[in-house]
Amino acid sequence: MRKLIFLVLIVLFAAYAGWAERRPVNHYLSDLRSEVALNLGTPAEHGNLLGIQPELFPQDYQSVERLRLKFAAYLEKARNEGLLNERTVVVFPEHIGTWLVATGEKPEVYRATRLNEAMEWMAVSNPLKLARGWLGAKGDDRLADALLRMKSVDMAHDYQTLFGGLAREFGVTVVAGSIILPSPRINEGQLQTGNGRLYSISVVFGSNGLPIGRPQRKVFPSDAEKGFTRAGDLDDLQVLPTPAGRLGVLICADSWRPASYAALAAGKPEIIAVPASMGNNGRWKHPASDDTWDSPALASRLGESGAHAGIAVFLRGQLWDLGSHGRSLVATPAGPQLAEDGRGARLINIWL
Repeated sequence: MRKLIFLVLIVLFAAYAGWAERRPVNHYLSDLRSEVALNLGTPAEHGNLLGIQPELFPQDYQSVERLRLKFAAYLEKARNEGLLNERTVVVFPEHIGTWLVATGEKPEVYRATRLNEAMEWMAVSNPLKLARGWLGAKGDDRLADALLRMKSVDMAHDYQTLFGGLAREFGVTVVAGSIILPSPRINEGQLQTGNGRLYSISVVFGSNGLPIGRPQRKVFPSDAEKGFTRAGDLDDLQVLPTPAGRLGVLICADSWRPASYAALAAGKPEIIAVPASMGNNGRWKHPASDDTWDSPALASRLGESGAHAGIAVFLRGQLWDLGSHGRSLVATPAGPQLAEDGRGARLINIWL
């Protein structure tokens, strides 16, 4: 009887291991269309800020190549509209890299209707990786920490391959939205991870496909992020040289805080990029004040840093049950201008 039980257990384990290893790629008709929702100013020698507001769904993250085709189609549309040149700075939204955690997973992850359900499928289909991630997890939300940690090496590689590759292919500077990684750093031109706490970061890639400066850490994480990410320091905020001018990056809620603009001011920024996102549990209105994204968050505080133009770009679509809200905008000292809202991918541009 013991031998029979042992044999059954072996068969069950082998069946489970075989199931967990299978990663079929399902066919998916991705919408590659986009439209210009806002185009301010006239072309000039100083370049432009171009925001990419994609419309994304879980199936888009099944493979990096699928994402690349979608983003390349958006940039090709921008090029055909005359919105790309060697001085263009392209800005993608917040967490566009974070969801690379779902790349290469089982079909059940993409068919799930709720994020918690998708996370559970990822957990049961990656038992050994999850165990290693769980042992190294340091956040209060241990499962989220472990899932991001177990995929972090692949995520960092895919993030740089995707956005660095787009920057090189189209000859532009790319603010690659954001991604959550443990102890991220740049080593010899490569984004690498460590074993420490998770941080939400943004990396800027030059037209040669290589990172510019350090990974920019988010200073003021949202309540949802605090369970598994650590806040960066204001001293970490940096101003980077780009062909369009000196660039500061403020990730989402960082753009609400006067302290962020004061910290950037020392570096004399000329332009500011704000990768942003807002799900069902967020509010387009700042939770601690009467401010909204259109007034006065970015536009009225732009001058506090010394910058003369800025752009905020939101992630849209339907990623599980997260939803998406927020309207992308451009800002100058004269005030903000919001992009027209609606379905589909949008391009938001301001000439400098």
